[in-house]
This record gives sequence, C-alpha cells and structure tokens, in this order.
Amino acid sequence: MIDIRMQVMWNRLISVVEEQAQTLIRTAFSTSVREAGDLSAGIFDLEGRMLAQAVTGTPGHVNAMAESVAHFIRDIGPGNIFEGDVYITNDPWKGTGHLHDITVVTPSFHQGRLVGYFAATAHVVDVGGRGFGPDAREVYEEGLFIPIMKFFERGEINRTLIQIVHNNVRESDKVVGDLHALAACNETGHRRLVDMLTEFDLPDLTTIGGFILAHSRAATLERLEHLPHGCWSYSLDLDGYDAPVHLAARLTIGPDGVLVDFDGTSAASPFGINVPLVYAKAYACYGIKCVVAPEIPNNAASLAPFAVTAPEGCILNAKRPAPVAVRHVLGHFVPDLVLGALHQALPGKIPAEGASALWNLHMSLRPVSGEGRGAEILMFNSGGAGARASLDGLNATAFPSGVHTMPVEATENVGPVIVWRKELREGSGGAGARRGGLGQTIEIEAAEGYALRFSAMFDRLHHPARGRDGGHDGAAGGVALDDGTVLKGKGLQFVPEGRRLVLSLPGGGGYGDPADRPAEAVAEDLRHGYITPAQATLYDGGDGEP
Repeated sequence: MIDIRMQVMWNRLISVVEEQAQTLIRTAFSTSVREAGDLSAGIFDLEGRMLAQAVTGTPGHVNAMAESVAHFIRDIGPGNIFEGDVYITNDPWKGTGHLHDITVVTPSFHQGRLVGYFAATAHVVDVGGRGFGPDAREVYEEGLFIPIMKFFERGEINRTLIQIVHNNVRESDKVVGDLHALAACNETGHRRLVDMLTEFDLPDLTTIGGFILAHSRAATLERLEHLPHGCWSYSLDLDGYDAPVHLAARLTIGPDGVLVDFDGTSAASPFGINVPLVYAKAYACYGIKCVVAPEIPNNAASLAPFAVTAPEGCILNAKRPAPVAVRHVLGHFVPDLVLGALHQALPGKIPAEGASALWNLHMSLRPVSGEGRGAEILMFNSGGAGARASLDGLNATAFPSGVHTMPVEATENVGPVIVWRKELREGSGGAGARRGGLGQTIEIEAAEGYALRFSAMFDRLHHPARGRDGGHDGAAGGVALDDGTVLKGKGLQFVPEGRRLVLSLPGGGGYGDPADRPAEAVAEDLRHGYITPAQATLYDGGDGEP
C-alpha cells in the first residue's frame, strides 16, 4: 500500500513539472519555445538532484540542466537563499552549453522551509553579440554572458539586470518577456507542489524524493546487468566549419554503469561549433537511455550510472573562452556516435545514422531603405531519421532533439519573410530493407523591401548519414540560391534581392540489403513520391522491376 501511494505521488510530481513546462509554452514570446518546444523544466531536491522532468523539452536542455542546479546552490550560497528569490544564468559551462539558453532556478518554500528547487531553460531569439551563428572566435563575441545571479530577491526584480539585457539584445521585448515566462513557469510548479504536499500531508520532498531516486537507480542497474559487458568503439566524420571534424567514442558497459570516453576526438575549433562537456554528456546519456532504459523516468538516479569523459580541450570538451554558439550541431551527433558503438554490442536493435543535427536557420531581415524595424527570425528544420531494423526511418523528424518545426504561418507572422516551399525531399532516404527517412526542401525569400542575411549552421553536406547492415547512405544536404549558386554550410551569408534561399536537408541512412525490401513497400514509396523510378532499381538488383 505504501508503494502504491508513493507511485501516485511520483506521477503527481511528473504532472506538476509538465504543467510547469506548459506554462512556459503558453507565456513565452519566442517561437522556438512557443511553437517548437525548445525548453526544459524540472524539480530538484535540496542537494540539486533532479527528481522529475517534464516530458515536454529536449534531452540537451533537460540532462544539462540536471547538473546546473547544483552550480546555482553553490554560487548563490545556502545562506543567501530566500523565499521569493529567482536565480538566472546563461553560462554555457554551468547551464546548457551556449549563451542563447537562459536557465532560471527558483527555490520552493513550504510552511516557511526550503523544500526544493524548480528549474527551467528556454532558447531565446537573441543575446546580442554576433547573433546566433558559428562565426565568433571567442565566447565574448557571442553575446551577453549572465553569470549565476539573482533575477528576483525576496520578490523584488533585479531592474539593473533587466536594463542590461534590454540594451544589449536585438529583440529586447521578446527576450525580456521570455525571462519573465521562465520565472512564471517555475512559480506555477511551486504552487502545484505546495498543493500536492498539503494534500498528501507531507512536510517536504524527503520521503518521495528518496523513493524516486532509490527505485530509479535500482531499475537502471537491473537493466545493465542484462546487457553484454565489454568495450566497443565507433567514430563519425563530419563537415565542421572550415575543416572536417572527427568524433570518436569508446563505450564500456559493466554491471555497475556505462562509461563513454571521447578520446580520439578532434581538438576544439577556432569557430563556434565547440561543445561544453555538460552538453556532450547530456546527449551521450540520452543515446544510452534510448536503448538501455527508455521507459525508466529520467532523473538524477537513472542518469547516475552513466559517466562521460573527454580530453580537455577537445571539441566535445571545449573550455572557456571557446566559442560555443552552435554547440548543438556537433552535440546532436553524439547519440549517433554512442549508438554506433552500442550496435556492436546489441546488433539488430540500433537504427542507422540519421540527419541528426537540426538545420537551424537564423535570419536577420532589415529594410532596404534603412528606415523601419527589422526582425530576427529563427526556424528549426529537421532532416530524415535513420531506418530501424524493423521500421523505415521517420521523415523530417528531429532526432535526437525532439523539437517541433515551427509552422510556416508562425514564422511568417513574426517577420517579413516568405516561405515559398516546404516539402519532403524525394529520394533523400537511404535505400535498404528499411528505407531511411526523407529530408525536406525549403525555399525562402525576404519580403519585398527587405534584405535577408542568414547564419548557416548545417552539417552532412559532405558526410551523409551512413546506412547500417547493408543499407545505403542517405542523401547529403545542400545550401544554394534558386539560380544554382552554391552556398556554405556554415557562417553568415547574404541572399541577394530577388533571389531565394533553397535548403536541401539530408536524409537518413537505410537498414539492411535493399533487395530484401518487400515489393509492395517499394511500390508504395513510388506512389507517394518518396523515391524516384531510378532509385526503385536498387531494390531488385538493378533490373527496374521491384
């Protein structure tokens, strides 16, 4: 009976943090939060250990935020934590990896006693500096750096901080609005927690927190006992900024835990594609959990058996003041890296490589006349996911981040831009017994009277997603103008007046020998335009009769 009551409270706690996240979505100003769900929310105990996370949110935010609350407690100081306080930072090494992510932490008091903390993270549209892109050479160029500090103290707002933010970002109303939305969502979580503690007659989170952590750790270790034990390695070569990047991982599985070692990975880049270890660890743990313990709730205890190490100064363990603005590009490949090693331990269970990294497009639009306001617009776009052993890859799906694509209508509503085309990219999925997921083709133009510049932060233009077990590679990506002019995959670029930007997003790798694909599946792919007639010949030895 006690365990049933505990399970009810555990489920209630998850509903508390989910309402916390939904409050952020409802009140946020940035489309990346409101439309795409690029956020995280969770509740933490007095030691800063995450007890529960909202289902809504990205693994990079959630798992990195899981480590950040302890930094807040240490930096603010236990004797300086008061009821009515709210804390804030965007420190890439104590938060979630780059300056565009704002993390807000709120202490939660019940009956006059501190009982825990609520934390939330959101990606804001601008933090000043060069803007969202990979061109900076130091973190100082990438925007406003907010160390861990008080946003509110005993209910009084830090007006100096608000003035600094307001005067250092391009979209001040949206950014300041998002800061208040983050504080509001934590307040919602706090109020629901107080309701829960009162209803169940609990003085604090000690009892339920202990239950959650003990059962989560035990369940994770039980899964590890039944895995093959040993060491496996895998590597990926990616486009990088001005030179290819090599990612390497050695995975060691034992009964007490999993160790991921990134030794052999390229050194840090002079450009902003570097990854703080906290973010690389977040996605390494996510990749492991997807296979090892997908249904075990994500918290401090279920994450504890997974350890990650990397040589200091490598591109997956970049140190301050390295530029890290687009750390997601390489960070999103870490699950593919870890899963590639897991495939050797668990053949037949791991999908092929996918497009993986989001094709985020940050657009700056300015009136040609020089008069009037411009706009900063961020679009999230996804390529195809890798095929699975028994299922085709998902089309235009954000794995591993899980964010949504902003609707075209929402994007066009926030600034003078026209999205002329957004469709699945025919033939971009790798052939296989199970076909890789398709990428997209997107065509964009500035509205009349406006100039468009954009920051490219794309990969897999030169290193397409690899197939698995005989499956073919997915199609590589491409960036060009509508007249055929080829553009770079990374860096700030301009679209001439009257021209359109055309993005061809990469597809996922195929799984298994294409000759083993059922004829009816090939015919259906042809009917839906997923493959070309020429590609159909791959499925029956090249004779054109699938």
